[in-house]
Amino acid sequence: MNFIEQLLQQVPYLNSPIMIKLIKSIIIITILWLLKQVVNRLILRKITDMKSRYQWRKIISTIIAILGIIIVGRLWYEGVQSIATYLGLLSAGIAIALKDLIANFAGWIYIISRKPFEVGDRIQIGNLAGDVIDLSLFEFSLLEIGNWVDADQSTGRIIHIPNGKIFTLDLANYDKGFKYIWNEIRVVITFESNWQKAKKILLKIANNKSENITTPVERQIKRAARKFLIYYKHLTPIVYTDVKDHGIQLTIRHLCETRKRRGYTEAIWEDILKEFAKQKDIELAYPTTRFYSTDKVK
Repeated sequence: MNFIEQLLQQVPYLNSPIMIKLIKSIIIITILWLLKQVVNRLILRKITDMKSRYQWRKIISTIIAILGIIIVGRLWYEGVQSIATYLGLLSAGIAIALKDLIANFAGWIYIISRKPFEVGDRIQIGNLAGDVIDLSLFEFSLLEIGNWVDADQSTGRIIHIPNGKIFTLDLANYDKGFKYIWNEIRVVITFESNWQKAKKILLKIANNKSENITTPVERQIKRAARKFLIYYKHLTPIVYTDVKDHGIQLTIRHLCETRKRRGYTEAIWEDILKEFAKQKDIELAYPTTRFYSTDKVK
């Protein structure tokens, strides 16, 4: 850097202190950028897992960015030799003007330290839900689900949310603890139908579709119980009975994988339609209006 400064002092219009610092800053940023590219090539070419590659890229980018801020900052504040003093003056000067950025940075620290979610998790924060596809210093990105699309499927939109929102909005994680959720399918049959027979048919269908996931769920719940107070007494499907104004409602409640809820619902409904079509004493109900006349027929 001293050699570069001596060269610049010999060039007209470039020998001012500000221009020298500016050119030095550009050189430092260029060197750090080249260093990042070299490190990425050396490390990432040996990693085949996409999630691991993404995490390493973010770690390398973060380290290079922090180094750049410290080195360039000390260049412009050469009188401040202590990094702690420099950071103290910097934070005091921008605390008010950049409070949102500071909140977002604090949110990033909280996310990477406490891990309320990680890249790849499906979460809901406030009224927004989706799969976390990116996490940076000031924001995280979701591949949106729901909204106008049913059954938690992707809308195709990417939503960018400031990290500071983690402190002010409710957060729900679909994947933390265990990667299954409870799904409910409501089937309404007429009052004249044989509801007991229908209930047995629905329970049989639910058991056939859910029998392969009970064992993995039990293992995941045991692991989650070491950290969270999670306890389910029954993991097998169940059918609840209720009465609505237009028929008898039978609700299937069963466990399914987070990202396969629509597939499970479709498979169960197809079996329901096939089985009910074979039964003469079971009919699906829908809202109807009935009229009664008290006039005597003459």
